[in-house]
Amino acid sequence: MATKLLSLTCIRKERFTERYPVLRKHLNRSRGGGMTCSACAGSIEKEIKRLPGIHEAVIDALNNRAQILFYLYPSSVNANERSRQVCRIRINGMTCTSCSSTIESVLQSLNGVQIAHVALAIEEAEVHYDPTLLSCDKLLEEIENAGFEAVLISTGDDVSKIDLKIDGEFTDESMTIVERSLEALPGVQSVEIKNGSDKISVLYKPDVTGPRNFIRVIESTVFGQSGHIKATKQEEIRQYYKSFLWSLVFTVPVFLTAMVFMYIPGIKHLLMYKVINMLTIGEIIRWLLATPVQFIIGWRFYVGSYKALRRGSANMDVLIALGTNAAYFYSLYTTSAMLISFIILGKYLEIMAKGKTSQAIAKLMNLAPDTAILLTVDEEGNVTGEEEIDGRLIQKNDVIKIVPGAKVASDGCVIWGQSHVNESMITGEARPVAKRKGDTVIGGTLNENGVLHIKVTKVGSESALAQIVRLVESAQLAKAPVQKLADRISKFFVPLVIFLSFSTWLSWFLAGKLHWYPESWIPSSMDSFELALQFGISVMVIACPCALGLATPTAVMVGTGVGASQGVLIKGGQALERAHKVNCIVFDKTGTLTMGKPVVVKTKLLKNMVLREFYELVAATAVNSEHPLAKAIVEYAKKFRDDEENPVWPEAHDFVSITGNGVRATVNRREIKVGNKNLMSDYKITISADAEELLAEAEEMAQTGILVSIDNELTGVLAVSDPVKPSAREAISILKSMNIKGIMVTGDNWGTANSIAREVGWGHVVAMVGDGVNDSPALVAADVGMVIGAGTDIAIEAADIVLMKSNLEDVITAIDLSRKTFSRIRLNYVWALGYNLMGIPIAAGMLFPSTRFRLPPWIAGAAMAASSVSVVCCSLLLKNCKRPKRLDNLAIREIQVKRV
Repeated sequence: MATKLLSLTCIRKERFTERYPVLRKHLNRSRGGGMTCSACAGSIEKEIKRLPGIHEAVIDALNNRAQILFYLYPSSVNANERSRQVCRIRINGMTCTSCSSTIESVLQSLNGVQIAHVALAIEEAEVHYDPTLLSCDKLLEEIENAGFEAVLISTGDDVSKIDLKIDGEFTDESMTIVERSLEALPGVQSVEIKNGSDKISVLYKPDVTGPRNFIRVIESTVFGQSGHIKATKQEEIRQYYKSFLWSLVFTVPVFLTAMVFMYIPGIKHLLMYKVINMLTIGEIIRWLLATPVQFIIGWRFYVGSYKALRRGSANMDVLIALGTNAAYFYSLYTTSAMLISFIILGKYLEIMAKGKTSQAIAKLMNLAPDTAILLTVDEEGNVTGEEEIDGRLIQKNDVIKIVPGAKVASDGCVIWGQSHVNESMITGEARPVAKRKGDTVIGGTLNENGVLHIKVTKVGSESALAQIVRLVESAQLAKAPVQKLADRISKFFVPLVIFLSFSTWLSWFLAGKLHWYPESWIPSSMDSFELALQFGISVMVIACPCALGLATPTAVMVGTGVGASQGVLIKGGQALERAHKVNCIVFDKTGTLTMGKPVVVKTKLLKNMVLREFYELVAATAVNSEHPLAKAIVEYAKKFRDDEENPVWPEAHDFVSITGNGVRATVNRREIKVGNKNLMSDYKITISADAEELLAEAEEMAQTGILVSIDNELTGVLAVSDPVKPSAREAISILKSMNIKGIMVTGDNWGTANSIAREVGWGHVVAMVGDGVNDSPALVAADVGMVIGAGTDIAIEAADIVLMKSNLEDVITAIDLSRKTFSRIRLNYVWALGYNLMGIPIAAGMLFPSTRFRLPPWIAGAAMAASSVSVVCCSLLLKNCKRPKRLDNLAIREIQVKRV
């Protein structure tokens, strides 16, 4: 398709986005009223550059301008421009990397598909596409045409979408009434009912309405209930287990008649009795028993082979079908039956093991309680009633009650009560967190003691728990760069194995016919052709592309799941791979290395006065100011009012804020001034030598000195600072022991980010750790961006790794986890490649001339199945990954410091 490179300068964002709606969504993500700083511009720039067709984008935050260089597609100039939507699809029937690569190729060849990721380990695909060019149904159709079963999991517009299933008798007329009734509700954007279906999809605004309202409408029209649960993975496991049991029913007798009964004199004579020509009773029995295994239980391999060959590729099913058919039609019934049985057993164990790799997501999803106690509140805020409802029916602005020992049903804000909440399942923080009126709570956390009344602020996919699940799911879908090795190998692996298998059979067959080896090498139960055939079949069935395909994704799945359980959210395999290479970390100072909140660390009175009375006057003055230092003074003054949660300070009259100097006011008929030396000088207040010394001492310790005068006499000196986190020094020490260089920066901007790059120089893989909006440019520019959980939304969006807690030790946890994960990936590759490189020559009979050792096809099949299981089990060992022991000691010391 011909394209043209155009340059577009946007003078006003509003005019620009009217014509280009796809960019409106990204430009509007500047959080609220527009761009406020260069960090906003950097975040928007990053989002726009990710769009297809964008060549370059520069955002000017100062002048509210955007210059975008993009490719214009002639066929879609007036097609509402190019937009993007994301859908997730479950794909059944993939057996190896060849299958996932084929599906990716099919999807990426479609006009309108921008990005397609297919994950073999979790059997899912994530597709970014242009909804103006194709639909989700078209994507599903193409996947099914490629020979796989496709089930839509979610689409990009599912943020406020719910599916309701109606049970019971209903007619088309009643469904039409339901549809119209739902569409009439305020906040409902669209209602979709497929013909002949009992499923209703509702797209709605969660701020206006919710599922309880929909159910009331439905129940008033047709009597039924909503809700559906699919257990696709469990069904697949049951199917393989059932198939394996049935295969045993037929295979065990086959094995007994061939391997056991032949050594029992009476039975041997019966089995060797010839019925037709050279056909014995034993062979007839084995044929009758092996046929159902080959063509009924093993039918899935024929179907998989046909679908693979129809699309011009070859997968694991092709190897199995060729190998078992060669054995069956040459009357090696024992081989074919046992081969299929062991392969099905291996697939069953593999699926079981793969299911365990994604247990982290299942555990997260199960954190949300099934029910909630909904409170009815009158206009004055008094509780007038309560009822127990399904947890899925909670709506925004509901007031719910959380009793001791119960899980918090949804994200919200405490409006009554106080308690301690265990948030370890979300953030990894072991200590219960105190909650009182005004504090936020996270759905899925555990209320330990008091009763809380919560006003719901986020529901469904907007909740913190849902966002964490979505982030972990996306991380498991995204491929790590190291996965490219397996993808390249998979393209030629199966054809190469078929060639090697045929070559093995031909070599041994010709060697036998030409008498290149003595006849004594041939077992008494077979001839030279059968010996050659067994070698060829063994080569075909022992080769395992599945192990290679599972080496990386299973380790990434387990690694990201372990990280989520420890409060470290890693955004995909690429971030995980880059993190393990990090040898330099840049720390933002404020809020990262320090607490991010100024506190009073020292008070020195210069006059005889009670400290409580002193702070009563100072706080009454400072409480009228919004300055962070003033807030720190007021917060410190509250310590002298232990019995009051929100103390009322004496009234201040004639309050004046002097920019850059301080504040003054009259409190209790006394004139109070709080500020710096300039403020005191302006009012001719003498600063004593002791005060000068205290100020100099504070300055040396990177503290801010604040002077307080009462009735024009210098009365006290305060020292305020942003204290370093207790764990900072030890965390930096641990990083040094890991051979990681540390750099501290302040006031991050684009210039700072560039200077960091110059200082670090070539040869370093740099991670940036920050928390604020102003850190976003550096987070984007770094190889790995890490943001602490208390950071801003823009910083979290720009980062590659999110640390749910505000603890520096989680930086070490993230680096350590990434190193352990990639160590496991290397081990998986060594095993998968080593298994094939050693197994194929042995199966081909390399050891037979010297040792007479040969690998029967059924044992080769068992080895093939075991290889995939072993790779998955190797990845599962990551679940035992613990934080470095030195971090436990660090956490204990931090708890002690906080208690003090």
